Amino acid sequence: MKNIKNTLLLLFVVLLFNPTDATADEGMWLPFLIDEALYEEMSRMGLKLEPEEIFSFTGSSIKDAVVSFGGFCTGEMISDKGLVLTNHHCGYGRIQSHSSVDNDLLTDGFWAMTMEDELPNEGLFVRFLVNVKDVTADIKSVLNEEMDEAERALAIREKSNELSEAAAGGTHYTANVRPVFAGNYFYLFTYETFNDVRLVGAPPSDIGAFGGDTDNWEWPRHTGDFALFRVYTAPDGSPAEYHPDNIPLRPRHHLPVSIRGVKENDFAMVLGYSGSTERYLTSYGIEYRLSNMYPVRIDIRRRKLDIIEEAMAASDEVRIKYASKHSGISNYWKNFIGMSESLQRLNVADSKRELEESFAQWAAADQQRSMAYGSVIEEFENIYDDLKDFNSHNYVFVEAMVTGPEVIRLANAFGNLYGLLEEDAQREEIISEAERLADITERLYRNYDIDVDRRLWSAMFNVYSEYVPAEDLPGVFTTITDEFGNDFDAYATSVFEGSIFPHPERMSAFLENPTLDQVAEDPVYNAARSVYNRYQEITDKMSDINTRLQRTERYFIRGLLEMQPEKSFYPDANSTMRFTYGSVNGYHPMDAVYYDYYTTLSGVMEKEDPGHHEFVVPSRLKQLYKRKEFGEYEWNGNMVVNFITNNDITGGNSGSPVINGEGHLIGVAFDANWEGMSGDILFEHDMQKAINVDARYILFIIDKFAGAGHLIEEMTIVK
Repeated sequence: MKNIKNTLLLLFVVLLFNPTDATADEGMWLPFLIDEALYEEMSRMGLKLEPEEIFSFTGSSIKDAVVSFGGFCTGEMISDKGLVLTNHHCGYGRIQSHSSVDNDLLTDGFWAMTMEDELPNEGLFVRFLVNVKDVTADIKSVLNEEMDEAERALAIREKSNELSEAAAGGTHYTANVRPVFAGNYFYLFTYETFNDVRLVGAPPSDIGAFGGDTDNWEWPRHTGDFALFRVYTAPDGSPAEYHPDNIPLRPRHHLPVSIRGVKENDFAMVLGYSGSTERYLTSYGIEYRLSNMYPVRIDIRRRKLDIIEEAMAASDEVRIKYASKHSGISNYWKNFIGMSESLQRLNVADSKRELEESFAQWAAADQQRSMAYGSVIEEFENIYDDLKDFNSHNYVFVEAMVTGPEVIRLANAFGNLYGLLEEDAQREEIISEAERLADITERLYRNYDIDVDRRLWSAMFNVYSEYVPAEDLPGVFTTITDEFGNDFDAYATSVFEGSIFPHPERMSAFLENPTLDQVAEDPVYNAARSVYNRYQEITDKMSDINTRLQRTERYFIRGLLEMQPEKSFYPDANSTMRFTYGSVNGYHPMDAVYYDYYTTLSGVMEKEDPGHHEFVVPSRLKQLYKRKEFGEYEWNGNMVVNFITNNDITGGNSGSPVINGEGHLIGVAFDANWEGMSGDILFEHDMQKAINVDARYILFIIDKFAGAGHLIEEMTIVK
């Protein structure tokens, strides 16, 4: 690895991130920018570690135990044999992929009693952060103020590719440049990726997803949301694809697991791959979302969920096939509801307006500032007014088409094959593309039900026609009107009967000998091209507005940094590693109500409802509770299940380790609370909480419930 030690030369940038005015619980900090003031604040709160023990490029540190899990969650190494702990909901799709009606791991759980029993997962990876370098100067060396946004984006892309290739060249590492502060600063991140990741253990969903949608985004929670995987390497320790001869990874660092428990006001820190926040979103952006985004996405997702849930309730086979899809749709359906309610309840737009007024006054007070920033706030207003003219089209398209019926997305992947057939390309090219598509279709059909997809097709084309003005509808809707009298059920039935795409056997026969006529005349393919082409036309019309928005956001944030040089600023989350610190504590959600900082197994039993699939308690768990067989994991004669902290987290932090002041794992983050749902846009200091599985409950389930004590033996347990 080249120039690892020069990384910390970027610390001059810390002046922009001076945390002395920061509230302890707010901020998703870039962990390589931990400075003395931040360290002293954490030390006062209970941190016992040196900064280099948390984050270092030259020696083993906690950051070496934290991985990006699949690119969408976080995980942590908890043994020197490559054992990874993450959330049950992060591993849900993999657990589902190994499930069938006869071997239902979602319902029954799974525990590998030997390494030979561990289950491989095609396409799953974990990624370690190896190095970070500030490349702001490198990027800005190819930029100038005379560039338009397209020229600027091209220059950034070309320079970023050059820097990434130089960082990873000749190694198995990968690298990419990521902008922060809306493109005012840039960092080069280098990673090491491992692709042989095997399922080791998962509790039954009645533990791992206890409370389901009802309790999702709520406190108090009683959910054992965890799963175990193991990372394997080639015999020489290098990354490798799955092979029986691979060996468990020996990580540079793994987290000791504490069973000492937590108490109120204990220090807690979280490292993880925080997904996306918009803390610098303006009042105009908030109002646009409240009127043009959230209602649309909530409505369309609910319609999809109604169809899928009815089918899942009627068939175990469909329940297993659609479990992961349902979970993905449902999670942010409720999130959008909570975001909408919180933004309105807390008057977040008003808070943003106060800042915007101050910004406008600051800009107007100086001629040079006025030239640079004087029109920024007015431009935001104009941009969002212009976006309203497009009637939420992009949100409708994403929800109804991109994540609606699966065959429409599949058909869109056949554009290249269509082009090859139309050009009468070489047979070898056509065969190669057909083989690629065969892999795609095979994976799709594993978890596909034609009746569910047909019903989704009908409902989503119907909802598209409801939301999109007639002049913006794709041409296929003329066919629906003229030939089917806007009977969307009849249209869906006809399309599915006449297409190769919903039928695995027809698709297989086609890919054996693909012809142009079959694709050109296929009703699913033609519908897909119609809606995707129209989407592209509308996107092209919106491109100038989006370009203006990017530019205005960049100037706004640049101005904020200049306007408040004494203030603590941290960049929005962008799926790079972030560090947050805070403490264990409860909160008052409303007048005269107080929520304690922990829940116990007693609460699980109180919530039990055998008639409600989200609140079924496994008989084995009830037996252990009744007998008080908690072993060394008990607390005051009970079993702590979940606890809350005021750490600042977001999507992508699912599975992140919650770590005490000594660097020991005390829990795993898995959710946030309803009262703090506006947190991606404005952190709510009094309300916003991270919900975590207690490490003791995790070990209790592994040991006492599952009888997988051999997994405990390979961990480092702190008593």
